[in-house]
Amino acid sequence: MVIKGRVWKFGADIDTDAIIPARYLNTSDPKELAKHVMEDADSEFPKKVKPGDIIVADKNFGCGSSREHAPIAIKAAGIQAVVAKSFARIFYRNSFNIGLPIFESPEAADDIQEGDEIEIDADTGVIKNLTKAKQYQAKPIPPFMQELIRAGGLVEWTKKKLQAS
Repeated sequence: MVIKGRVWKFGADIDTDAIIPARYLNTSDPKELAKHVMEDADSEFPKKVKPGDIIVADKNFGCGSSREHAPIAIKAAGIQAVVAKSFARIFYRNSFNIGLPIFESPEAADDIQEGDEIEIDADTGVIKNLTKAKQYQAKPIPPFMQELIRAGGLVEWTKKKLQAS
């Protein structure tokens, strides 16, 4: 699986309240959540982000509450992946549960800038900065987790497995 897109850059400790503010948690509709993604970190972000874009952030992305709404809002906004130095553990698991690919690479998170175009090979974990002609290594996504992503998340993967049996 290869992911290619334009980068939006965020700092350290972006919590789930910045990803999707609590005032919008009265809905679980992904399209509604997408309208407010990252707006407490960048009020213009929901208007600027385009399908296919990628978020790159510093350490501890997705910290705070365990709400699954955060990765849902990111994915529903059309963001293909998130690269960060590190992720909060619950956000990490929730991301795979809903089919959002995430990659840990401190080197990539430090060097990649907003507006750069990058390409990520999920099988190998290689991140190429096409703008700067540089390459970084992230932890590759294990094959089972890639199955979850391709299926659209854990629920869809389970449905497919049940239908096959």
